[in-house]
Amino acid sequence: MITPVRTLAALSASALVLALAACSPGGGDAAEDEYSSPLNDYLSAVWGGDLSEEDAMARAEEELRIREEIAAECMAEQGFDYVPVVDMGYTSGSGQEWEPDDREWVAQYGYGAVRSPGSEDVPDPDEQFVDPNQEYVESLSESEMTAYYEALYGPQPTEEELNDDGSYEYNWETAGCQGFADNETRASNPMESEEHKPLMDAINEFYTSMETDPALAEVDGEWVTCMEEAGYSGFSAQFDAQNSVYDELNAYYESMTDYVEDDPALDEIAEREIDLALADLDCREATDYRERRQAVSVELEEQFISDNKTALEALVADAEQGQ
Repeated sequence: MITPVRTLAALSASALVLALAACSPGGGDAAEDEYSSPLNDYLSAVWGGDLSEEDAMARAEEELRIREEIAAECMAEQGFDYVPVVDMGYTSGSGQEWEPDDREWVAQYGYGAVRSPGSEDVPDPDEQFVDPNQEYVESLSESEMTAYYEALYGPQPTEEELNDDGSYEYNWETAGCQGFADNETRASNPMESEEHKPLMDAINEFYTSMETDPALAEVDGEWVTCMEEAGYSGFSAQFDAQNSVYDELNAYYESMTDYVEDDPALDEIAEREIDLALADLDCREATDYRERRQAVSVELEEQFISDNKTALEALVADAEQGQ
C-alpha cells in the first residue's frame, strides 16, 4: 500500500503549538510580512523563527547530528551497527514562492496539495539521499532485519492501536532507539520541559479555543454562506475546504496498490482542487476574511500575552540561555 500523504499521529506539545501558530489567515510565506502575530514573536525566539535560513539550517543539522549519535549508541547496545544519518535531504528547491492568496498561483496549484511549486522538478542524481546503513541492512537475514528495524523504530503498531485513518498515538518508549534519541534530544528543549508545560498547555488550549471565538465564527459563517452560494456546501470553517482535498488525496493513495504514472484520476482531483480553491479565494476576498481574522487574532493574542507575560518571558529566557 502506498503511504498516505497525511496522517494525524499524536503531536508533542511544542509541535502542536508550532503547527497552530503557523496557521496565519491565508497562510504562506508570501503573507508573512503582512501578517502580525504578537504571540509568534515570542515563540519564534524559542524555536528559531528569527534566525536566517543559513543559521536555521545549521541549528537543525546540529540537532540532527546529536539525535543520530544517540540513536547509534543505542543501536550498538542492542548489538547492531548503525551509522548516524546526518543528511537532511535538503535541496534549495525551485525558488518559487507559496502564494495561496494570489489568483494566478491558485489557478495553477489550488492549495498546493496535488501539485506544488517545484514538485515536478527532476531531482539531481548527485543530491539524492543515500542511506549509509543500506548495505549493512541488506547483509542481514530476514529475521535479523526484522530485529534491526524493531530495535531502531520499535514494533509495528497492532490493529487495536491504529486509528481509523491509519494514525496511532506516538510513544517514545515504544519507538525504539529513534524514540529514545528523540526523547533525549527534546529534554533539552525548554518547550518540552516540565517547568514550562503549564504554559505550553495554555498556548495549545488558546489556539484551539480561539477558533470558537464568536468574532471568528462570524467571519467563518459569512465565508460558509458565500461558498454555499458558489455551489460548495458541507463546510463549517474555511480550513475545511483545504482539508477536504487532503482527505480525498489520502483516500486516493490508500486505495493504490501500484504506482500509476500520469494517472488521470489524480488529474481529476487536481482539477477539483483548483476549482474549490478559486471559489475559496473568491469568498475570502468577498468577506475580507484575512483582514478580519487577523484583527481578531491579534486582539486575542495580546490579551493572552498580558495574562501570561511572566511565563512567556521565562520561556524565552531559557531558550536564549540554551542557544
